[in-house]
Amino acid sequence: MTDRTDIPAPPPMSAAKRTAFSILAAISVSHLLNDMIQSLILAIYPLLQNEFSLSFTQIGMITLTYQITASLLQPLIGYYTDKHPQPYSLPIGMGFTLSGLLLLSVAQSFPLVLLAAALVGTGSSIFHPESSRVARMASGGRHGLAQSVFQVGGNFGSSLGPLLAALIIAPYGKGNVAWFSLAALLGIVVLLQVSKWYRQQQQIIKKRGPAPNNVTVLPRQTVVLSMGILLVLVFSKYFYLTSLSSYYTFYLIHKFGVSIQNAQIHLFVFLFAVAAGTIIGGPVGDKIGRKYVIWASILGVAPFTLLLPHANLMWTSILSVIIGVILASAFSAILVFAQELIPGKVGMVSGLFFGLAFGMGGIGAAVLGYVADRTSIELVYQICAFLPLLGILTAFLPNLEQKQS
Repeated sequence: MTDRTDIPAPPPMSAAKRTAFSILAAISVSHLLNDMIQSLILAIYPLLQNEFSLSFTQIGMITLTYQITASLLQPLIGYYTDKHPQPYSLPIGMGFTLSGLLLLSVAQSFPLVLLAAALVGTGSSIFHPESSRVARMASGGRHGLAQSVFQVGGNFGSSLGPLLAALIIAPYGKGNVAWFSLAALLGIVVLLQVSKWYRQQQQIIKKRGPAPNNVTVLPRQTVVLSMGILLVLVFSKYFYLTSLSSYYTFYLIHKFGVSIQNAQIHLFVFLFAVAAGTIIGGPVGDKIGRKYVIWASILGVAPFTLLLPHANLMWTSILSVIIGVILASAFSAILVFAQELIPGKVGMVSGLFFGLAFGMGGIGAAVLGYVADRTSIELVYQICAFLPLLGILTAFLPNLEQKQS
């Protein structure tokens, strides 16, 4: 019995064979603006805690509200848009993010903060599956590179949030969040241009009709097992990243006595390292195979996460940079690996993995906040240090490059 069959693949999503770098740049810039706005919520946690007298559990509930809103909707939106592409959903998603941002700037109660977080999460759930599809459409076959370019914009945006919060919001108050609505408006303008290109590609594809192409389809059992492993790896990656993105400022303030602004700058350095690492995984995976990148990124970061809870301030900062660079290289490789496991379901797969990433971040924030309240913030990092050891499961993934040769 053979372990694979050749079936016609869906029509190629892009009309051109060459990589459309202008579209990749536009979607990456949009991702930067979108995630910069979203990261402001994380960055102003200390301000929200002081203004509303929040516990760590309530801080975790803010992240949980945002992440769960995004994670529940993303696979559904991706599944729907696989069958019914919606080019102009991109600026609509940014509109939800804009609404949440404006509400956050004027919120006078904790429930309104949660509602603002939910609106931002809804914006993410609309933006990410379709923008990931656009990145694949514009890839010209260089899928890992395209996803990395797309991802690096989001990660750089996430890194800018804490820095801008330290410079613009922390000294003057939460109301200054409203100034970032200008970034959301710019994102809407850029995404309108991307949506026009997206619609043109769809029209060209309809005129040409399905283009035959052979892809390797693995047995269902192998696909299910592989998807399960990839989801576990995403869990380990994002549960750990949440411990840093949500509570790193509190950890530094509590353990080393640094100021809020100093802690926000340290968070910026870590998130900048995550952004820098993102660009590595995709193109390297295109060249040497995505499984090797996943191996190195998840399991390879374990020695550094195990050292972090025992380091002084200087080494904590250094280790956070190393961890950010290594761990960030995994997601593009994981996402493209999953897309190749289930060809023709780009939106659903992207929504599932982005949704899981957000969901794990939200659940992680709530759980870790509860642990921090009951024990100490230091124990959070001692526990999470072992999560990257789950990377050993990568050994059970199939070698897709060999299967396709």
